[in-house]
Amino acid sequence: MKEKAKGFMFYVAFVASLGGFLFGFDTVVVSGAEKGIQAYYGLSGWLHGFTMAVALFGTIAGALFCGRPAETFGRLASLKVIAYLYLFSALGCALVTNWWALVFFRFMGGVAVGASSVVGPMYIAEIAPSDWRGRFVAFFQFNIVLGLVTAYVSNWWLSGLGLQDDWRWMLGVLAIPSALFAALLYTIPESPRWLVLKGRKSEAESVLEKIGDSDAGVALAQIEASVSESAESEPLFQKKYWKPILIAFFVATFNQLSGINAINYYAPRILETAGVFRESALLQSIFIGLTNLVFTMLGMVLIDKFGRKNLLYVGSVFMTAALLSVAAGFEFKSLGGYYMLFSLMLFIAAFAMSLGAVIWVLISEVFPTSVRAKGQVFGSMTHWTWCALLTWVFPILVESGLSVPTFCFFALMAALTFAFAMKLPVTKNKSLEEIQRELT
Repeated sequence: MKEKAKGFMFYVAFVASLGGFLFGFDTVVVSGAEKGIQAYYGLSGWLHGFTMAVALFGTIAGALFCGRPAETFGRLASLKVIAYLYLFSALGCALVTNWWALVFFRFMGGVAVGASSVVGPMYIAEIAPSDWRGRFVAFFQFNIVLGLVTAYVSNWWLSGLGLQDDWRWMLGVLAIPSALFAALLYTIPESPRWLVLKGRKSEAESVLEKIGDSDAGVALAQIEASVSESAESEPLFQKKYWKPILIAFFVATFNQLSGINAINYYAPRILETAGVFRESALLQSIFIGLTNLVFTMLGMVLIDKFGRKNLLYVGSVFMTAALLSVAAGFEFKSLGGYYMLFSLMLFIAAFAMSLGAVIWVLISEVFPTSVRAKGQVFGSMTHWTWCALLTWVFPILVESGLSVPTFCFFALMAALTFAFAMKLPVTKNKSLEEIQRELT
């Protein structure tokens, strides 16, 4: 890839991945705000859980309904709408005084997160050269984690300023990067594969040349051939697509049922339960987030060198051991808060370089162009459905004294990831068209 084109491709991936940053920030910022929200509105345990989970119901709706607009109006146009949803959600959450209005704007933010998890990775996968696709799509995951860490730091900093209703500032500060994301989207091109799908071949070739494809004409011909093999719009659920469907389902299922978002959303509460003071718990959540960030970066570097399968093999072993250690920490309180912190950080590290780095890459690359939007919707829907259920149920399980069996279940799911990896096809350094031929 020529240096100029390589630089432009990095820029395109950076801009598109800002949706991932907002995704990460929005999903965990509520972990610092949740107690303030409960106190301000006087919420019961049930309504508090619903307020926490409503954004996740929004993610399901966003993931479910964004596929058609992405197919009809384009990946880029859809990303622009998503950016404005993030912006209005952040401003609304910061300014409203009515609980129902808060629920509405949290739901809107969830819609943006769900749609972003579909359209962002899909756009990057379709525009990136095959030998860089893994790390560019993984850059989306990196930005999710960067957003997560930024939210933890922001929450910790704002909680120390002594502001009245500091939870409003925690939720509202997301408006700044949302506005930046919306502005920068006007500086990048549309997906070349979507352009071919709509018969705009000259525009597609121009984009391929701009991103540094070594032979834009040949790449265009391959894309045209893959599109011509199937209708522009066809059903996802048919026999020839059963392999990519199962891959998307299982990678999304193991990603969530390993417990990652239960830990992300409730890290301060988990650490408090283990005997760490609230202020220390908020600060130590930052260490968990930084661990996630560092090992996501490692996963980005390794994913195109060692492949998706090998990362899952190694990660599943360490995730299982770490989750069993967390279960032991709940069972034997004498092990202390720092033991729990280390165990959580070990799990986060193993997850970040395996399931965390791999999920959006796999889902975005295993489906053919003609059904990629539908496949991405299916994978994201699976991910967010499990996430919403787990987020609602997890605090109930912990408060009921079921922390040990809960984390043992997470460990079982992490162990099953190893078996899943054994059945996974190799997609490293293959074009999307080559993967399509092998899986369908």
